[in-house]
Amino acid sequence: MEPISHYSPIFVSFFILQGLSSLGDRPMIPFVILLLGYVIILGGNSMIIFVVQNKALHSPMYFFLCHLSFVDIVYTTTTIPKMLAGFLSDVSIISVPGCFLQMHFFMQLNCTGHAILTVMAYDRYVAICHPLHYTSIMTRRVQTLLIAGAWGFSTFCPLPVTTIALLRPYCGPNVVKHGWCDFSSVRRLACADTSVDNIVSLFFAALSLLIPGVLILTSYVLIGISLSRMGAGQRLKAFRTCAAHLTVVSISYNCPQPKEDVRIIVAVLYAALTPFLNPVIYSLRNKELQESIRRTLVRFRPATVLAS
Repeated sequence: MEPISHYSPIFVSFFILQGLSSLGDRPMIPFVILLLGYVIILGGNSMIIFVVQNKALHSPMYFFLCHLSFVDIVYTTTTIPKMLAGFLSDVSIISVPGCFLQMHFFMQLNCTGHAILTVMAYDRYVAICHPLHYTSIMTRRVQTLLIAGAWGFSTFCPLPVTTIALLRPYCGPNVVKHGWCDFSSVRRLACADTSVDNIVSLFFAALSLLIPGVLILTSYVLIGISLSRMGAGQRLKAFRTCAAHLTVVSISYNCPQPKEDVRIIVAVLYAALTPFLNPVIYSLRNKELQESIRRTLVRFRPATVLAS
């Protein structure tokens, strides 16, 4: 008999995603809702990316917003298409490599979104607290370094968590009680002691949330001090520039904690909520973006009329 060390530590070849099976035999209503939401996420965020290419919208804020919209598109694409396919089949199956890739990119992109929101908070701080030096501070090189730092930070944070989970043996059962390969749900299936996994995951989850959270809070404390020294008119104008970002940050950091029986449904809705609302919030709060979207739609309208 060959030594057991010659075999892969993973004994199962696939996982079954059981999280959405509780919605019934014909879950067409949630399927349509999720599909419609996904289409709106793709359309709204793609529109922002396209519109930001306009030369009139080349300020740092729009550069960061473009990256945030790209993250929202990829973030939802890691989970929603697989969930939609699961609605149309009796059993939703995902391969082991596919499961861990989905797990890693879901965590990474979630962390990236928070990191970009941190960069945007710093941008608002410079714009309000140092308006005369804004263009000299927020150069293209600085913008690129900030975005590279956000992506680098978010790439590092989930790596230890994914690596330690991948090294665990999975010998059955292989049913993941979630809509996607959520780390905590997959961890329960490991045929080994996962106490170290719990500590590592909690540490890096705290790291990925607390560092951006503290930096965002610091930026807005400094902004608040600066606003207290301004007149009413300047204060209102400055607040308007921060309103959309503050709204998105509030949604991102207010994750609900539902009971176990509704945890999966709430998790699915929450994962799609911020990417769904981001383009709406920034469009409603920004007149320049509204005007650019309007001009884009008007530009395409004659072509559509001529084609018909």
